[in-house]
This record gives sequence, structure tokens and C-alpha cells, in this order.
Amino acid sequence: MGPRIGPASEGQQVPDKETKATMGTENAPGDKASPDPQDVQPSVFHSIKLFVLCHSVLQLAQLMISGYLKSSISTVEKRFGLSSQTSGLLASFNEVGNTALIVFVSYFGSRVHRPRFIGCGAILVSLAGLLMTLPHFISEPYRYDNTSPENTPQDFEASLCLPTASAPAPAPSNGNCSSSTEAQHLGLVGIMFVAQTLLGVGGVPIQPFGISYIDDFAHNSNSPLYLGILFAVTMMGPGLAFGLGSLMLRLYVDINRMPEGGISLTIKDPRWVGAWWLGFLIAAGTVALAAIPYFFFPKEMPKEKDELQFRRKVLAVTDSPARKGKDSPTEQRPGESTKKQEGPVQIAPNLTVIQFIKVFPKVLLQTLRHPTFLLVVLSQVCLSSMAAGMGTFLPKFLERQFFITASYANLLIGCLSFPSIIVGIVVGGALVKRLHLGPVGCSVLCLLGMLLCLFFSLPLFFIGCPSHQIAGITHQPGAQPGLELFPGCMEACSCQSDGFNPVCDPSTRVEYITPCHAGCSSRVVQDALDKSQVFYTNCSCVAGDNPVLAGSCDSTCSHLVVPFLLLVSLGSALACLTHTPSFLLILRGVKKEDKALAVGIQFMLLRILAWMPSPVIHGSAIDTTCVHWALSCGHRAVCRYYNNDLLRNRFIGLQFFYKTGSMICFALVLAVLRQQTKEARTKESRSSPGLEQQLLVSEPGKKSEDSRV
Repeated sequence: MGPRIGPASEGQQVPDKETKATMGTENAPGDKASPDPQDVQPSVFHSIKLFVLCHSVLQLAQLMISGYLKSSISTVEKRFGLSSQTSGLLASFNEVGNTALIVFVSYFGSRVHRPRFIGCGAILVSLAGLLMTLPHFISEPYRYDNTSPENTPQDFEASLCLPTASAPAPAPSNGNCSSSTEAQHLGLVGIMFVAQTLLGVGGVPIQPFGISYIDDFAHNSNSPLYLGILFAVTMMGPGLAFGLGSLMLRLYVDINRMPEGGISLTIKDPRWVGAWWLGFLIAAGTVALAAIPYFFFPKEMPKEKDELQFRRKVLAVTDSPARKGKDSPTEQRPGESTKKQEGPVQIAPNLTVIQFIKVFPKVLLQTLRHPTFLLVVLSQVCLSSMAAGMGTFLPKFLERQFFITASYANLLIGCLSFPSIIVGIVVGGALVKRLHLGPVGCSVLCLLGMLLCLFFSLPLFFIGCPSHQIAGITHQPGAQPGLELFPGCMEACSCQSDGFNPVCDPSTRVEYITPCHAGCSSRVVQDALDKSQVFYTNCSCVAGDNPVLAGSCDSTCSHLVVPFLLLVSLGSALACLTHTPSFLLILRGVKKEDKALAVGIQFMLLRILAWMPSPVIHGSAIDTTCVHWALSCGHRAVCRYYNNDLLRNRFIGLQFFYKTGSMICFALVLAVLRQQTKEARTKESRSSPGLEQQLLVSEPGKKSEDSRV
């Protein structure tokens, strides 16, 4: 609980004017005398410390629910038959609603009741999370083998090679399709798109209003510490999302409506679909609980009067002589802040919405005329595009490239990648502070970070697993002849053209998409101590008539996923070194009165140019590497097999392209800053002929002071 404001906590101190105003505005109507100050106890919600705590929890939960879809993207694709391009578009729709409304946040500013707006936005985020789970409850149960009858275990005697005379005629892939079925599928996908849009809309007021509220009512010395705590806690949100995804995807998708005979799938089966919807329920409930306190915070609270005690003690030991002359003017006099700043930031609150919309394009073009600002934003667009694509499809890439489960991929990412990102951001900020880097130094640090990131990205092209040899689909050098899709050995079988129940021949490591395609006519279950093993025998298409194992072939290089992800994490940490120095380059690249607007334009451009299109671009690149598609109503649905070499080269190559673009932009920033510094020195030496020699003498001692950010 934060300190109470007023006589109860200040002893003999008299409440300031803001405290009296806050206490008096909520009393009985009319001109009744205010109660005795000793009888008035300020609410616990008048503490900025409590607001920082609540806002840290809320932003943590909000990022957890917005990042959870990325942890289960491959599961959602399998469950609803989506391509990677469509799932990437679904993930990017989170930014559509956010981008459409984020500009108006700068217009409303402090005119509205910010805590209540934050609470309403959080409630909308929670409702959007619940809406994401609706397709699970209104759709049919998941059928992982569409050739099996409904009242028996789903792959018992399913997909076997049965004589054509005794087997039912194979239904075409679109035999169960109708206009209503297609409409239902489109409706389910449409619900998820609407939910993602509402998720972005609800998140609009949370961060901007929360940061401005803390900055307005926290003590001037405490505000940076509060914001640092807020960002540190918030950064754990995506990591928790992947951890939650790792737990939920170990549960079967229809855990609330299991078939009577149970299921014979294991988590390693390629047909396994985890309980993706359960994570949305948990995250939505967390956001709803975190939203409750915001409806009790006041529109304005008394400004925090005391510096944090531990901070005061530390600063008293380190730089007490320097602070003696700085503590007295910390409290601004009435009207002082309005006299200091002029420009668009102060003009905007006086404009109507129509006037604000009209003047915004002019201000945008004026801001983009700054070469440093433009180049740094372009470099951040490249980095954000890399991060958006990696964050959305890295779990799926690890699943397909190294043949691991979705749960294990999420666990690795949550434990390795996100902590390295946090370390990179913290180390970048510490280097800027420790070395007292100016604009030129910041650009050098950014360029060095991206060069090292590119260097450690090169081995990723060569770390991966080869594609499995799939009978009738892949043709590798040295493969057995006659592995067409329908060879003569299975002419007597009536195989479903779109069935999927993969089996593996352990002797040749050839995989068949169903036991029927391997010509198998019987099924044997061997019970062991820990698990049962399923075999298919009497296989006419298998060399030596050997039995085949149920499931995909095991990979011999799955252990490479850990060194691969370690290199990815190291590259991410090096790229995140540029976070703080590039942000400072933006602040130093524009005029003082344009800083707030420049930051708003920066985030708007990052959303439009990076976070929205990048998942779609990465998804489209992944789709081009597919070698076998599942069909749904005659249309391509989810991809079942990829060419792993193409997948690795195109996915990592796209990441490498964005990293190279960012490095080039930072190199241009360094060239521009050096040219500007050279021109400034030349102009100064011409205006003061005798000053050039003095500059050469005093340069070593003055350089660090002039370049300090």
C-alpha cells in the first residue's frame, strides 16, 4: 500500500491545494462546509504506487493474451485448416484496430478519465479473448481421421488397405462439403479475425494513458524508476504467453468433450491438436481481474510529494553535493511548463477532431523531413519486421524443421529467446549511460550490434534437418524406384485420396501418408510398460513385407534445435542492443517541441510498415515451401509436408534480408551525423577564426561532455 496523503501520513504537514481539491470535489452537493481534515481519510486508490503495481500486472496480462496466438499458431492452422499466409494475416489483425485508433490517443490526452478508459479497454481485451475461444465451442469435435466411423475409436482399423469389393467407395475430398459447411468454416475464421481486431482496439488506451498518468502524478525523481519497473514487468508478458502455450498444448483440444472410446493419439503424432483455446480463457480471466481496480482510481490524484526513501539514501551517498542545487527547483511553478514548450504538442489540445485530422498530414511530412529521424525509423521498421515474423512463426519453424512438438518449441522459446531480448535491451541502455554516448556514439553502437547480429546469423542457414522421404511425394537422390502416389501394389485398395495417418518403415526410413498407401491390411497393438506401440502388418508396398510403425519417422537431428535456438537468441540480444540508442537518436534528431509527436509517428509507422505486413510476408514465404497440401472442400487447407531445406533458406533468408536493411540504415545514419558534425565545425571555425586552435586543445576534455545524451 502506498503512503497516505494528508495529515494521516504527513504528521503536522498541511495538505496542499491539490489534496484539498481532490478531497473537496467528491463531498456532498451544495455549499456545505467541508468536513474536518482529521476525519477525511484519502482512498487507497489515491496512491500512484498502487497504480504502478496494477498497471504492471495489466500490461503483463495484456501482452500475454496478445502473444498467446503466436505460441499456438500451428495448432490453430491444423484445427481450422488454415495456410500460413492466412494465419499470418490473423496474427497481424491485432494491429489493425490498434493502428486505426492510436493517433487519436494523442488528441484526447488528459481530457478523459484515463483510469476508466484503461479499465474499459482491458474489459474489451478480455471479451476479445473470450471471443477467440468461441469457434472451439460452436464447431464440431476435432476429427483427426475423417475415414473412421464416429462411434468407434477414430483410427481403429482406419486407413487400412481393404479390398475394393468389401470397402465402401472412397468419398472425394469434397464429398462432405456443402454451402452451409463452407459458410460455417468461414464464420469460424471470421469470428477469430473480429476477436483479433477487438484485441487491438482494447489495447489502444492501456499503455499511452497509463504512462502519462504515472508521469503526471509521480514525483519527478520517481517517475523514471516507476516507468522502468513497468517496462521490466511488461517485458515478461510474451515469455509467459509461450510458457502458457507450452502447458496448454500438451492437453488434447477436445478435453471437455472426449469421445467415449478415448483417443489413440500421442503428443508426438503429427495429427495432435492441443487445447489452444484454454490459454485464451486463462489469459482473458487474468486481464478481467486486472481491470477491476481501474474503475476506482480518480481522474486526478495529488502529485506524489516524497522521493522514494531508498532512492534518496543512495543518491545522498553518490552525488549529494550535486543534488543540493537541483532539488529545490523540481516543483514547477504554476504556468511554468506551459511557457517552456511551444509548438504542435501544445497546439493539438486546442484543436477539434476535424482540425487535428487536417493538420496531421502536414505535421507528419514535416517530421519525416528530418534525415536522421527517417533513417532510424526505417531501420526500426526492418528490425520490427524481423521480430514480427520471428515471433509469429518461430514455433512452427522449429516444429517442422527439427520435428519436435509444439509444446517443446514454446518451452524453448519462452526460456531462451525472450530472456535474451530483455538482456539485450538492458545492456544497450547501460552502455549508452556508462559510455556517455552522443548521437554519433549511439549510431556506432547500433551499427556494431547489427554487424555482430548478421555474423551470428550466417550459421543458421546450415543448421537443420533434411526432409523425410515421403512415398509418392518427395523424390530424393538414391530413393527407391516406384514410389508414386498410387503404385500398382495398392491397386486393390480403396484409399482415401485425402486421408492422413502417417506410418514409417523403420528399415528404409520411408514414410507413407496412410497405412492404406503402404498396402497394409492389418493392425497390431503391442502393450509395453509405459506405452503401447501400434504396428501395421501385411504391407504390400513395403520392401520385404516388413511391419510399419504408426506415426512419422523419428528425426536423427532433433538435438540441433538447442544450438540453433541459442544462436537465434544471441542474434536477438545483439539486435536489441540497438533499442535504447536508436530511440535516443530519434529524440535527438527532431526539435525539442516535436519530440512527443515524433515518438507517436514512429510507433504508427512501425505498426503500418512492420507489424501488420510482416507476418503475412513470412507466412507467404513459408507456404511456397509446401510439398503436400491437405484439401478441404476442394481448396488448399493446411500444409502437411514441407521441403525443409527450402523452408530454412527462405525463412532465415527473409530474416537476414531485414537485418541487412537495418544495418544499411544505421550506416547511413552514421554518415549523416558525421557530415553534420563536420559542417558544424567548419561553420564554427569560419565564424571564429581563432577558435579552431582552441578547439584542438580542449577537444579531449570537452568531447564527452558535448556528446552526452
